[in-house]
Amino acid sequence: MIPLPRFLTGEVREKHAQKRGVRQAAPRTITVGDRELPLVVRRLRQARRITLRLAPDGSEARISMPAWGRTSEAVRFAELRRDWLAAQLARIPPPAPIEPGGILAYRGEALRIAWQPATRRKPVLESDVIVVGGALEGISGRLQRWLEGEALRLTGEDLAHYCGLAGQAAPKLALSRAQRRWGSCSSGGTIRINWRLIMAPDFVRRSVVAHEVAHMTHFDHSPAFHAHLAALYEAPIEAANDWLRLEGRSLYRMFG
Repeated sequence: MIPLPRFLTGEVREKHAQKRGVRQAAPRTITVGDRELPLVVRRLRQARRITLRLAPDGSEARISMPAWGRTSEAVRFAELRRDWLAAQLARIPPPAPIEPGGILAYRGEALRIAWQPATRRKPVLESDVIVVGGALEGISGRLQRWLEGEALRLTGEDLAHYCGLAGQAAPKLALSRAQRRWGSCSSGGTIRINWRLIMAPDFVRRSVVAHEVAHMTHFDHSPAFHAHLAALYEAPIEAANDWLRLEGRSLYRMFG
């Protein structure tokens, strides 16, 4: 077998290996307490150090590292932080079932789910109650689709507002089901916002939209970017960031 050039970064080496049929290593895992967590290693060109995070739903541990780093160092980094991962897992709220009489989070408020089989299938908001009809087994899917529709409507309004302030034409908007990001702004001109933010308070969702609009002018996290974001967003951005850091995982309690 002809070895791959040593000067290639880990990311490029993996792509070359796939093209040339070189066998890839088995998926990495890390044992935390009585759980075996998948360990996902991502090499980022802009990274300057190794960072470890837990997926919002606790399904995997994620490492970001510089493109030139060694995978073995990243794995060791995670192994030395098993206690931290265990503490993060313990903080994840238990799943919240979607069922009649249960609670649906919407714009930071708790709506009571009222199932009325004889009424229309499309959910209807009535004060602090969400009324939904149709078969019981489809109630979760109908409520999720309603939330996604609300997310698209309100996020579209947010996007138009901040683009107006920034002097930018509103780009294409799409909802995301990402597990690791609340929003993204692609070089191709599309902004994606995690649909689950419709369950968070309005100021949190709006902060993410403002963040991505700021990226339309500054595609980095430079001082100029943060100054632009502060000029766009109407409230202290730290409050929204703190909410996501402390409460973001609660948005994954519902709908798996």
